[in-house]
Amino acid sequence: MLVQTGVPCKWTNDSQQFLLEHFDTIHNSPCQIYHSTLLLCPPSSWLHECYAAELSQVVKVVRGLPDEWGTCSRTVHFDDVPNTLTCGNSTIAVGLSSREIIILDAITGSQAAVLSGHTGSVRSLAFSPGGTSLVSGSQDKTVKLWDMQTGGVVKTFYGHTHQVNSVSISSDCTRIASGSIDMTICLWNIQTGECKHTIKQQHVIHHISFSPIDPGHLVSLSGNKIHQINISGHQTGPTYDGSHISFSPDNTQFALCNETAVTVQNYNSGAIVAEFAVDSGNVWSCCFSPDGRFVAAAAGEAVYVWDIASSVPCFVESCGDQMDLIISLVFSSSSCLISGSSDKSVKFWKFGILSKDPVATGPESAPSTSAPIQSISLQARDGIAISSDSAGVVKTWDISTGLCKASFQTPARHHFSGDAQMVDGKLIFIWGEWRLHIWDVGKGELLQKLDTPISLGLRISEDGSKLFCLGGGVIQAWDMCTWKCMGKVGLEWGSFYLDSFRPGGSKIWVQFKDSSIQGWDFGVSDSPPVPLSKTFTERPHLDFIGHPLWKNRNLAWIKDIVTGKRVFQLSGRYAEFCSVQWDGRYLVVGYRSGEVVILDFNGFGSQ
Repeated sequence: MLVQTGVPCKWTNDSQQFLLEHFDTIHNSPCQIYHSTLLLCPPSSWLHECYAAELSQVVKVVRGLPDEWGTCSRTVHFDDVPNTLTCGNSTIAVGLSSREIIILDAITGSQAAVLSGHTGSVRSLAFSPGGTSLVSGSQDKTVKLWDMQTGGVVKTFYGHTHQVNSVSISSDCTRIASGSIDMTICLWNIQTGECKHTIKQQHVIHHISFSPIDPGHLVSLSGNKIHQINISGHQTGPTYDGSHISFSPDNTQFALCNETAVTVQNYNSGAIVAEFAVDSGNVWSCCFSPDGRFVAAAAGEAVYVWDIASSVPCFVESCGDQMDLIISLVFSSSSCLISGSSDKSVKFWKFGILSKDPVATGPESAPSTSAPIQSISLQARDGIAISSDSAGVVKTWDISTGLCKASFQTPARHHFSGDAQMVDGKLIFIWGEWRLHIWDVGKGELLQKLDTPISLGLRISEDGSKLFCLGGGVIQAWDMCTWKCMGKVGLEWGSFYLDSFRPGGSKIWVQFKDSSIQGWDFGVSDSPPVPLSKTFTERPHLDFIGHPLWKNRNLAWIKDIVTGKRVFQLSGRYAEFCSVQWDGRYLVVGYRSGEVVILDFNGFGSQ
């Protein structure tokens, strides 16, 4: 084997990224390394070079852009929302709404321990400077000090009359500060557990922290004002407007969040070092990297990173693949940022020049970018898949090569985009409050616009003749020529959605939360919809299980419905899809990155 020399080495970088991205799959199902994870390595990777030809004999994989590793190297899923994150001594602590504190390895994201003891949601966490102790604040009105070696509670501090929003431990490990909804800051003696001082404020305390180097100095956030005070409660510096403040590790700089901007200032002089604006969402949280080089901020669903140590402070990268609002943010190293989201996940992001492949240096090697994919449609008989994104761009993809055949802008920009089909040179697609549009691809103009019933799900038949609507527990089938309702089926109330499988023009299947499937044929003359058996011959022996509405977010799979075995699975970032279509042979999946992945399972069952 030819081994590349130099640091860093391409194959070691690829191997590390591969292990992190597919950690759960490799740990829980080692055989899936060969069945799925190696197949999903980016085309530019060393692993793809080595294994793609051999593994493609089982499942053929083609892709739309991009073809590099994702910036999200690891996703950890929880049963509840991670309210707060903190990092110390190569360990990540995650405070959950479900009262537990989960301890993760800062590199692999694997779970090391669970700390239980609070009776309310955990709202704030802080490690001691050496990482040997952890302080937590909770909705149960208490503050707890934990021993990280034993996982036990050292002390519980009582005194607040309402939820504790924020905690901090002094650099000399003698005091704990806590801020609460009860509008007080309590200063606790770690040795005795006594509250030595209570500082009353005019508003709810949202954030409290000790100076990294001065144990007698505090910063608090209340009433959208950031105050600098000493441990006696006297103001020691100017007051700032903002939603969050963070100090650099050496205490020479601080970063302020204020609506749509982050300002970095010199601590002693107050001089502005850098000022950055974000293009979406209100900036509510920021943090410094351990070496003080980078500043990161959370705004809505995105994370922004800036380099403030270069001669001209500059933007480095944004990470926008989070599925929902980002509510917690922390650096674990100078090249890894960790975010917690209201979608019950924690993501590990690699960013900046430290995560770039030194081999890919030319501008032509940079992957193309795209808006998040909102819908995927599969027309295997025509050899194409159709994707639409949040910018209103519709693309057709060759399912044998993965190459984009055509791309055009529709008027669907900034609206929800639903299902789409190409019929006789016309694009039929759904967007904007469930309106159906017919678009002439050749002329690039809108031919017709129709209002459809308000619905939870819409599906156009493969031949473009019918529209199936799901809403209020009822499936309706509409003839798209006469626009008459052809029939209705009522479902028992529960969790279900229109299946991605399209066998023909008059049949539709519904998949339920328990993965069971039921189908109906609306094309039988002078007859109500006819139920189809789950073993109906058109249904393939391989089936796709998993949907973003309720699936285990780190796993979706192809199952052999005869044997019941999982034969292929999507994991890591590939399980975080926006839209998917499956016809028994082809699986086409779209992602927030703009990537479209096409998998061909022809002959898979004979392996």
